[in-house]
Parts: sequence; structure tokens; C-alpha cells
Amino acid sequence: MIDSLVTFVIDVSGGYAALAIVLFTLAVRLVLLPLNVRQARTNRVRQRLAPELRELRERHGRDPERLSKELTALYAREGTSPFAGILPMLAQLPFMWLMFRVATHPTALAGHTLLGAPLGQQFAGVVANFGLISWPVSVFVVIAGLVLLAWLSARSIKVSEEQPELLRKVMPLLPYGTALAALVLPLAAGLYLLVSTAWAVTERAVLAARTA
Repeated sequence: MIDSLVTFVIDVSGGYAALAIVLFTLAVRLVLLPLNVRQARTNRVRQRLAPELRELRERHGRDPERLSKELTALYAREGTSPFAGILPMLAQLPFMWLMFRVATHPTALAGHTLLGAPLGQQFAGVVANFGLISWPVSVFVVIAGLVLLAWLSARSIKVSEEQPELLRKVMPLLPYGTALAALVLPLAAGLYLLVSTAWAVTERAVLAARTA
């Protein structure tokens, strides 16, 4: 089934597997766009309600059930939900799983390359086959791109003082996980991460500008 699906998508893309991955990623991001817009709205609501949220936690901190009801009611009054912020991440998991299955499938991407580097091969495998200084290895500039995007993402992260100190230190480092993943995942998955992350960074900037 994986082979048939990949063959169909590649055929639609004119036989170029790398282009098929890019188009698939853009389609996924378009499908998730309404959820991301809702997430941005939830984040703005949370920032605006910060004083009320702090007051509720101080008042009902010893009664988790009551606190949960009060928080739910407060968000409902604003037409949103405290869980809206995690919906885009959860919704993207099936697509990421599918891309991982395709990238690690033994035959789905067989014979398909990008600048000479096999799409189904990891960075270490390409280096072992072609040497560190080679044209195929240069395609892993996607890793450098992910590092740059991670830096931009980390700069845009707003950490609340109410969050635990450990979480405040860890959150700015989380975006760099995509670059680490691209080092160990096949090139096809790294390409998916690059396009998806670039879209996410641009999307956040546009939504922030529209609400500034």
C-alpha cells in the first residue's frame, strides 16, 4: 500500500520524488492552517487573561477539580479552549508518521535522489557512500536550514514567568530537535521537516503581524 501511494504521488509530481514530498508537506500545512489560526488566537487570549488565570490558580490551587471547572468556564467565555493550543501538533502526528513510514520503507523511494543523494538514506549513509566532501552530501544543507529556522523559532517563543524554571530553560531549545532529527532520519524526512518548519515560522510571523 505504501508503494502504491508513493508511486501515485510521485507520478502526479511528474516523477520527481523530492517535489512530491514538498507538495505533500505544503498540502498538510494547508489542511492544518485553520487549527494553527485557532492556536494563535488561543495564545493571544491566554496572554490577555494572564492576570485572571493567575488569580484563579492562587484561589483554587488546592482544589484541582474546582480550578479545572473555573479555567474551562473562563476559556469558554472567550470562545476557545485550553486544549486548542495542542491540536495542531496532535493533528500533524499522522502525517509525520506516514512520512516516516515512506522514508524508511525499503522500496518506496528506491532509485529516487536529490542532487545525487538517495532520499531514503541518512546523512551518515550518504557520507559513507560518497565521502564527506562530495556533491550528494551537500544536499544536507537542509540541516543548516533547520538550525537557522530553529534559531528563529526560539527567538519567537514567549515563556511565561508562571511556568517552572526547568521548562523555561528547555522550551527555547526544543526547536533545535528538528535539526537533530534530520541528522538521523532519511533525507526524505529531513526535507519534510525543512518545508514544514519553514511554513510554520512564516505562518507565526504573519499571524503575529496581523494581530500586532
